[in-house]
Amino acid sequence: MAAPMELYCWKGDWGLPTVDVECLTVLTYAKFAGAPLKVRKITNPWRSPSGSLPALKSVDEGVLCQPHKIITHLRKQKYNADYDLSAKQGADTMAFISLLEEKLLPAVIYSFWVDSKNYVDHTRKWYAEAIPFPLNFFLPNRLQGKYLERLRLTKGSGWCEEDEEKEKELFAEARECMNLLSQKLGTQKFFFGDSPASLDAYVFSHLALLLKAKLPNGKLQQHLKSLDNLCSFCTSILSLYFPGNEGEPNSKKMASSGNSTDLDDDPFKRRKQILSVVVGLAAMIGYAFLSGIVSIERVSAAKHLTDSSHLHDDDDEE
Repeated sequence: MAAPMELYCWKGDWGLPTVDVECLTVLTYAKFAGAPLKVRKITNPWRSPSGSLPALKSVDEGVLCQPHKIITHLRKQKYNADYDLSAKQGADTMAFISLLEEKLLPAVIYSFWVDSKNYVDHTRKWYAEAIPFPLNFFLPNRLQGKYLERLRLTKGSGWCEEDEEKEKELFAEARECMNLLSQKLGTQKFFFGDSPASLDAYVFSHLALLLKAKLPNGKLQQHLKSLDNLCSFCTSILSLYFPGNEGEPNSKKMASSGNSTDLDDDPFKRRKQILSVVVGLAAMIGYAFLSGIVSIERVSAAKHLTDSSHLHDDDDEE
Protein backbone atom coordinates (compact mmCIF):
# COMPACT_ATOMS: atom_id res chain seq x y z
CA MET A 1 0.00 0.00 0.00
CA ALA A 2 1.40 3.40 -1.03
CA ALA A 3 2.36 5.81 1.71
CA PRO A 4 -0.22 8.58 2.18
CA MET A 5 0.57 12.12 1.09
CA GLU A 6 1.58 14.33 3.99
CA LEU A 7 0.69 18.02 4.19
CA TYR A 8 2.73 20.20 6.54
CA CYS A 9 1.04 23.45 7.52
CA TRP A 10 0.81 26.03 10.28
CA LYS A 11 -1.43 25.07 13.18
CA GLY A 12 -4.81 26.68 13.64
CA ASP A 13 -6.30 29.31 15.92
CA TRP A 14 -9.13 31.89 15.98
CA GLY A 15 -11.55 29.13 14.95
CA LEU A 16 -9.56 28.33 11.79
CA PRO A 17 -7.79 25.03 10.95
CA THR A 18 -4.61 26.97 10.09
CA VAL A 19 -3.61 30.63 10.42
CA ASP A 20 -1.75 30.98 7.11
CA VAL A 21 -3.45 31.98 3.83
CA GLU A 22 -1.51 29.56 1.62
CA CYS A 23 -1.84 26.66 4.06
CA LEU A 24 -5.56 27.34 4.32
CA THR A 25 -5.92 27.39 0.52
CA VAL A 26 -4.29 23.97 0.13
CA LEU A 27 -6.03 22.41 3.12
CA THR A 28 -9.45 23.65 1.96
CA TYR A 29 -8.93 22.49 -1.62
CA ALA A 30 -7.89 19.05 -0.38
CA LYS A 31 -11.08 18.88 1.69
CA PHE A 32 -13.20 19.87 -1.31
CA ALA A 33 -11.51 17.29 -3.56
CA GLY A 34 -11.56 14.51 -0.97
CA ALA A 35 -7.79 14.03 -1.05
CA PRO A 36 -6.60 11.59 1.65
CA LEU A 37 -3.88 13.67 3.26
CA LYS A 38 -2.09 13.10 6.52
CA VAL A 39 -2.02 16.64 7.91
CA ARG A 40 0.91 17.71 10.07
CA LYS A 41 0.10 20.94 11.90
CA ILE A 42 3.34 22.41 13.18
CA THR A 43 4.66 25.70 14.56
CA ASN A 44 8.24 25.43 13.31
CA PRO A 45 8.67 25.69 9.52
CA TRP A 46 12.19 24.27 9.84
CA ARG A 47 10.60 20.93 10.68
CA SER A 48 8.89 20.88 7.32
CA PRO A 49 10.69 18.75 4.67
CA SER A 50 11.15 21.94 2.61
CA GLY A 51 11.86 24.34 5.47
CA SER A 52 8.72 26.30 4.59
CA LEU A 53 4.93 25.97 4.90
CA PRO A 54 2.80 24.66 3.30
CA ALA A 55 4.67 21.62 2.01
CA LEU A 56 3.28 18.42 0.49
CA LYS A 57 5.37 15.27 0.79
CA SER A 58 4.48 12.60 -1.78
CA VAL A 59 6.13 9.42 -3.01
CA ASP A 60 6.15 10.22 -6.74
CA GLU A 61 6.77 14.01 -6.78
CA GLY A 62 8.90 14.41 -3.66
CA VAL A 63 8.25 17.66 -1.77
CA LEU A 64 6.08 20.43 -3.25
CA CYS A 65 5.84 23.87 -1.66
CA GLN A 66 3.81 26.40 -3.65
CA PRO A 67 0.01 26.12 -3.38
CA HIS A 68 -0.61 26.01 -7.15
CA LYS A 69 1.95 23.19 -7.52
CA ILE A 70 0.39 21.24 -4.67
CA ILE A 71 -3.10 21.68 -6.13
CA THR A 72 -1.86 20.65 -9.60
CA HIS A 73 -0.35 17.51 -8.09
CA LEU A 74 -3.61 16.66 -6.32
CA ARG A 75 -5.42 17.01 -9.65
CA LYS A 76 -2.94 14.61 -11.26
CA GLN A 77 -3.82 12.15 -8.49
CA LYS A 78 -7.51 12.41 -9.57
CA TYR A 79 -8.49 14.72 -6.72
CA ASN A 80 -9.95 17.50 -8.84
CA ALA A 81 -12.49 19.87 -7.33
CA ASP A 82 -12.87 21.58 -10.75
CA TYR A 83 -13.73 18.44 -12.68
CA ASP A 84 -17.32 19.47 -13.45
CA LEU A 85 -16.61 23.10 -14.37
CA SER A 86 -17.30 24.38 -17.87
CA ALA A 87 -14.65 26.13 -19.97
CA LYS A 88 -16.17 29.51 -19.06
CA GLN A 89 -16.19 28.67 -15.38
CA GLY A 90 -12.56 27.59 -15.65
CA ALA A 91 -11.69 30.94 -17.24
CA ASP A 92 -13.63 32.79 -14.51
CA THR A 93 -11.67 30.83 -11.90
CA MET A 94 -8.34 31.96 -13.34
CA ALA A 95 -9.52 35.58 -13.60
CA PHE A 96 -10.81 35.78 -10.03
CA ILE A 97 -7.74 34.05 -8.56
CA SER A 98 -5.57 36.64 -10.33
CA LEU A 99 -7.81 39.37 -8.94
CA LEU A 100 -7.41 37.98 -5.42
CA GLU A 101 -3.63 37.85 -5.64
CA GLU A 102 -3.36 41.32 -7.16
CA LYS A 103 -5.99 43.24 -5.20
CA LEU A 104 -6.92 41.43 -1.98
CA LEU A 105 -3.80 39.57 -0.88
CA PRO A 106 -1.61 42.72 -0.69
CA ALA A 107 -4.15 44.32 1.66
CA VAL A 108 -4.23 41.16 3.80
CA ILE A 109 -0.43 41.16 4.01
CA TYR A 110 -0.47 44.85 4.92
CA SER A 111 -3.10 44.30 7.62
CA PHE A 112 -1.18 41.49 9.32
CA TRP A 113 2.48 42.30 8.67
CA VAL A 114 2.87 46.06 7.95
CA ASP A 115 0.31 47.83 10.12
CA SER A 116 2.40 48.41 13.24
CA LYS A 117 -0.39 47.96 15.80
CA ASN A 118 -1.66 44.75 14.20
CA TYR A 119 1.84 43.35 13.77
CA VAL A 120 3.08 44.10 17.29
CA ASP A 121 -0.12 43.38 19.24
CA HIS A 122 -1.45 40.49 17.18
CA THR A 123 0.67 38.90 14.45
CA ARG A 124 4.12 38.95 16.01
CA LYS A 125 2.70 38.16 19.42
CA TRP A 126 0.90 35.07 18.10
CA TYR A 127 3.91 33.70 16.22
CA ALA A 128 6.29 34.46 19.10
CA GLU A 129 4.06 32.45 21.45
CA ALA A 130 3.50 29.62 18.96
CA ILE A 131 7.05 29.13 17.65
CA PRO A 132 9.30 27.18 20.06
CA PHE A 133 12.21 28.81 21.91
CA PRO A 134 14.69 30.09 20.81
CA LEU A 135 13.43 30.36 17.22
CA ASN A 136 10.59 32.63 18.36
CA PHE A 137 13.13 35.44 18.86
CA PHE A 138 13.87 35.88 15.15
CA LEU A 139 11.53 33.77 12.98
CA PRO A 140 8.57 36.22 13.24
CA ASN A 141 10.73 39.02 11.87
CA ARG A 142 12.01 36.73 9.14
CA LEU A 143 8.43 35.91 8.20
CA GLN A 144 7.63 39.62 8.14
CA GLY A 145 10.54 40.16 5.75
CA LYS A 146 9.25 37.42 3.46
CA TYR A 147 5.79 38.97 3.29
CA LEU A 148 7.18 42.46 2.75
CA GLU A 149 9.20 41.15 -0.18
CA ARG A 150 6.06 39.59 -1.62
CA LEU A 151 4.25 42.90 -1.21
CA ARG A 152 7.05 44.70 -3.05
CA LEU A 153 6.95 42.20 -5.91
CA THR A 154 3.22 42.83 -6.31
CA LYS A 155 3.04 46.57 -5.66
CA GLY A 156 6.57 47.83 -6.23
CA SER A 157 9.32 48.96 -3.86
CA GLY A 158 8.82 51.21 -0.86
CA TRP A 159 6.71 48.97 1.37
CA CYS A 160 9.03 48.86 4.35
CA GLU A 161 6.82 50.87 6.66
CA GLU A 162 3.34 52.28 7.11
CA ASP A 163 2.18 54.90 4.63
CA GLU A 164 -1.28 56.40 4.95
CA GLU A 165 -1.68 57.07 1.22
CA LYS A 166 -0.51 53.61 0.24
CA GLU A 167 -2.81 52.08 2.85
CA LYS A 168 -5.80 53.97 1.41
CA GLU A 169 -4.91 52.77 -2.09
CA LEU A 170 -4.49 49.17 -0.98
CA PHE A 171 -7.69 49.08 1.03
CA ALA A 172 -9.70 50.73 -1.75
CA GLU A 173 -8.60 48.00 -4.17
CA ALA A 174 -9.33 45.31 -1.58
CA ARG A 175 -12.83 46.66 -0.93
CA GLU A 176 -13.51 46.75 -4.66
CA CYS A 177 -12.34 43.14 -4.95
CA MET A 178 -14.59 42.03 -2.09
CA ASN A 179 -17.54 43.84 -3.67
CA LEU A 180 -16.96 41.99 -6.95
CA LEU A 181 -16.74 38.68 -5.10
CA SER A 182 -19.96 39.45 -3.27
CA GLN A 183 -21.71 40.23 -6.56
CA LYS A 184 -20.34 37.06 -8.16
CA LEU A 185 -21.44 34.86 -5.25
CA GLY A 186 -24.91 36.41 -4.96
CA THR A 187 -27.27 34.06 -3.14
CA GLN A 188 -25.44 30.88 -4.18
CA LYS A 189 -23.89 28.55 -1.66
CA PHE A 190 -20.64 28.40 -3.65
CA PHE A 191 -19.36 30.43 -6.59
CA PHE A 192 -20.44 27.88 -9.19
CA GLY A 193 -23.54 26.45 -7.56
CA ASP A 194 -23.97 23.76 -4.93
CA SER A 195 -20.50 22.18 -5.13
CA PRO A 196 -17.25 23.86 -4.06
CA ALA A 197 -14.35 24.32 -6.48
CA SER A 198 -10.82 25.72 -6.35
CA LEU A 199 -12.09 29.32 -6.54
CA ASP A 200 -14.06 28.75 -3.35
CA ALA A 201 -10.89 27.50 -1.63
CA TYR A 202 -8.89 30.57 -2.68
CA VAL A 203 -11.61 33.04 -1.72
CA PHE A 204 -12.29 31.34 1.60
CA SER A 205 -8.61 31.27 2.61
CA HIS A 206 -8.25 35.03 2.08
CA LEU A 207 -11.56 36.10 3.61
CA ALA A 208 -11.70 33.70 6.57
CA LEU A 209 -8.37 34.92 7.87
CA LEU A 210 -9.62 38.52 7.82
CA LEU A 211 -12.96 37.56 9.29
CA LYS A 212 -11.71 35.47 12.22
CA ALA A 213 -8.43 37.10 13.29
CA LYS A 214 -8.73 39.48 16.24
CA LEU A 215 -6.89 42.43 14.70
CA PRO A 216 -6.71 45.62 16.83
CA ASN A 217 -6.92 47.72 13.66
CA GLY A 218 -9.76 46.11 11.73
CA LYS A 219 -10.49 48.57 8.92
CA LEU A 220 -10.65 45.87 6.26
CA GLN A 221 -12.57 43.55 8.58
CA GLN A 222 -15.33 46.10 8.97
CA HIS A 223 -15.98 46.18 5.23
CA LEU A 224 -15.97 42.39 4.98
CA LYS A 225 -18.47 42.10 7.83
CA SER A 226 -20.81 44.42 5.93
CA LEU A 227 -21.00 41.85 3.09
CA ASP A 228 -23.35 39.30 4.61
CA ASN A 229 -23.15 36.71 1.83
CA LEU A 230 -19.34 36.51 2.02
CA CYS A 231 -19.46 36.14 5.82
CA SER A 232 -22.08 33.38 5.50
CA PHE A 233 -19.92 31.75 2.81
CA CYS A 234 -16.96 31.55 5.20
CA THR A 235 -19.07 30.39 8.14
CA SER A 236 -20.71 27.67 6.04
CA ILE A 237 -17.38 26.24 4.83
CA LEU A 238 -16.01 26.21 8.38
CA SER A 239 -19.02 24.35 9.73
CA LEU A 240 -19.22 21.88 6.82
CA TYR A 241 -15.57 21.05 6.24
CA PHE A 242 -13.79 22.05 9.46
CA PRO A 243 -16.23 21.33 12.29
CA GLY A 244 -14.88 21.79 15.79
CA ASN A 245 -12.30 24.43 14.94
CA GLU A 246 -14.10 26.99 17.10
CA GLY A 247 -12.48 25.15 19.98
CA GLU A 248 -9.00 25.25 18.46
CA PRO A 249 -6.66 25.77 21.44
CA ASN A 250 -4.36 28.74 21.56
CA SER A 251 -0.61 28.39 21.35
CA LYS A 252 0.00 28.41 25.10
CA LYS A 253 -2.50 25.65 25.75
CA MET A 254 -1.05 23.57 22.95
CA ALA A 255 2.43 24.07 24.31
CA SER A 256 1.42 22.84 27.74
CA SER A 257 -0.73 19.92 26.66
CA GLY A 258 1.27 18.80 23.63
CA ASN A 259 0.28 18.77 19.97
CA SER A 260 -0.98 15.38 18.88
CA THR A 261 -0.61 16.23 15.20
CA ASP A 262 2.82 17.80 15.53
CA LEU A 263 4.90 14.82 14.45
CA ASP A 264 4.32 12.84 17.62
CA ASP A 265 5.15 9.63 15.78
CA ASP A 266 8.44 10.97 14.43
CA PRO A 267 11.22 8.76 15.87
CA PHE A 268 13.73 11.59 15.44
CA LYS A 269 11.58 14.22 17.13
CA ARG A 270 13.90 14.72 20.13
CA ARG A 271 16.96 14.97 17.88
CA LYS A 272 15.23 17.57 15.70
CA GLN A 273 14.20 19.58 18.76
CA ILE A 274 17.77 19.63 20.10
CA LEU A 275 19.11 20.55 16.67
CA SER A 276 16.58 23.39 16.41
CA VAL A 277 17.70 24.76 19.78
CA VAL A 278 21.40 24.53 18.85
CA VAL A 279 20.85 26.21 15.48
CA GLY A 280 18.69 28.89 17.09
CA LEU A 281 21.27 29.66 19.77
CA ALA A 282 24.04 29.82 17.15
CA ALA A 283 21.95 32.21 15.06
CA MET A 284 21.21 34.41 18.07
CA ILE A 285 24.89 34.56 19.09
CA GLY A 286 25.93 35.30 15.51
CA TYR A 287 23.37 38.07 15.27
CA ALA A 288 24.56 39.55 18.58
CA PHE A 289 28.17 39.71 17.34
CA LEU A 290 27.26 41.09 13.91
CA SER A 291 24.99 43.79 15.34
CA GLY A 292 27.56 44.86 17.93
CA ILE A 293 25.44 43.84 20.91
CA VAL A 294 28.32 41.62 22.06
CA SER A 295 31.97 42.24 21.31
CA ILE A 296 35.29 40.67 22.26
CA GLU A 297 38.09 42.96 23.36
CA ARG A 298 41.52 41.74 22.31
CA VAL A 299 44.39 42.44 24.68
CA SER A 300 47.95 41.99 23.48
CA ALA A 301 50.33 39.72 25.36
CA ALA A 302 52.75 42.60 25.94
CA LYS A 303 50.04 44.79 27.45
CA HIS A 304 48.91 41.88 29.60
CA LEU A 305 52.46 41.40 30.93
CA THR A 306 52.81 45.14 31.57
CA ASP A 307 49.55 45.23 33.48
CA SER A 308 50.63 42.19 35.48
CA SER A 309 53.95 43.86 36.29
CA HIS A 310 52.18 46.98 37.54
CA LEU A 311 49.94 44.81 39.66
CA HIS A 312 52.88 43.05 41.30
CA ASP A 313 54.64 46.38 41.85
CA ASP A 314 51.60 47.75 43.58
CA ASP A 315 51.42 44.68 45.74
CA ASP A 316 55.08 45.04 46.69
CA GLU A 317 54.56 48.68 47.63
CA GLU A 318 51.65 47.75 49.81
